[in-house]
Amino acid sequence: MGGSGSRRLSGSALCYGGWSTDRMGIESPPRIPLSTRREFLEASGRSAALALGLGSIRVHATREVDLLLQNGRWFAGGRWQSGPVGVDHAGKLRLGADLVGARTLDVSGRVISPGFIDILADNGSNPAETFPVFEKYKVSDGVTTALQMHGGTADCADYYRRLGARSHAINYGASTFVMAIRYRTQDLANRKRLIERNLDEGALGVSHSIEYQPAPFEELVEYARLARKYDRPFFLHLRYSSAEQELEGVDEAIRIARASGARTHIAHLHSTGGTFRMEEALAKIRAGIAEGLAITTCVYPYTYWATYLSSRRFGSGWQERYGLTYGDLRVVGTGERLTAASFDHYRSTQTLVSVPEGTMPFAKTLDLALAEDFCLIGSDGGIQREPRANSHPRGAGCFATAVGYALDRGIPMERMLAKMTSLPAGLMRPALNGRGVMEEGAVADLTVFDPAEIRGRATVENPNQMSSGIHLVLVNGQVACRDGNPVSRSGVGLRHQPIA
Repeated sequence: MGGSGSRRLSGSALCYGGWSTDRMGIESPPRIPLSTRREFLEASGRSAALALGLGSIRVHATREVDLLLQNGRWFAGGRWQSGPVGVDHAGKLRLGADLVGARTLDVSGRVISPGFIDILADNGSNPAETFPVFEKYKVSDGVTTALQMHGGTADCADYYRRLGARSHAINYGASTFVMAIRYRTQDLANRKRLIERNLDEGALGVSHSIEYQPAPFEELVEYARLARKYDRPFFLHLRYSSAEQELEGVDEAIRIARASGARTHIAHLHSTGGTFRMEEALAKIRAGIAEGLAITTCVYPYTYWATYLSSRRFGSGWQERYGLTYGDLRVVGTGERLTAASFDHYRSTQTLVSVPEGTMPFAKTLDLALAEDFCLIGSDGGIQREPRANSHPRGAGCFATAVGYALDRGIPMERMLAKMTSLPAGLMRPALNGRGVMEEGAVADLTVFDPAEIRGRATVENPNQMSSGIHLVLVNGQVACRDGNPVSRSGVGLRHQPIA
């Protein structure tokens, strides 16, 4: 998606007595240099006191913050707002005109958003080794928290111990990886015991991908009940991706939510469950929610999926199942188009291939899903190698692409931002409490972007391209990335902490 100079958060401004009001009705004060703002207030107070013959009056106290962002706009309390946004020494947000900063950044014309939260990040092959590259591309895409909820770890304590020994650009965390646990033991009681051990150690949820590793319905319900018992979400990659059976997978997810009472999240519905019949899939989920079930789903803003040739998805009958040929498939990172011979060669390797653009048309999939409040944004991707990774472009550009898509298509920006911030934070409660919102005292994970410039630049041929238009990213109150350049590493491991 190309950048558009016509993108604007608001129209031209009208000035009244030094204040300006734009077409969104947001008022902005005259721009007094921050270095003189305090002097201005004090001088005004002295002048008023002399005029009244009082000699002096009490000037309103100011609050000192470490960093002050001036002249940006953000959405909170149901409306777009403007004014100073501060970050205190504890890495917490402070809002109000009484703020004075030790450092000041002018972010005029830019949006200040809670940091983007990727609930479906993918860095599962060897995260302890690949995370520096993975996190570099995430933070440059505005992501401040990347969670491995589509997969994760079979050894939670070891995962946090190994990653915790290194510094991180962003916050991280993982689910209990049922697929890996099922490989270890055939006994259901032992599988449940290992899952509970991970949950006791703070795993953020339970996840399973039944298209890639089928399991009986009754067994899935047992896993979901464990998620419910420990108050964690159950992430599910549905069983079917064909036009004939995909809705059966949606029905199964709803039955699991009903039988277990778990918060059930359906991974990337437009590529598994609603590729061919999205309208019907969404209607089924809406009915489940109306029944009182806790069901969410997510999408990524691309019209093509990618997966490994060695997976079950490319088992017998794949050409008829998806209406594709060998020549439709491209190796991600090179763009090489496959033949029957190269398909057989790559099938024995861990090679990711992409289907053609338009395989999942926006109008028939993504647009319908985005209209639902229960639909979030999740990348299902991650860049793990340089100079060119064999990884879907969504690993580097998912969130900038999503914002750019909303702006280009006239989707309210606040609606898209909620799908990337407050809604995923709510799904991952309580581990992400205090994140994903623009509120006094919230954790200062922030993403500052220019709505006229933001876009994802990664492609199938070269997924290792950073997004544009994202000018500043703060993680736990520290500047983590500025104009695509890493600055500091202040990310922390997020895991479930028992509430006293």
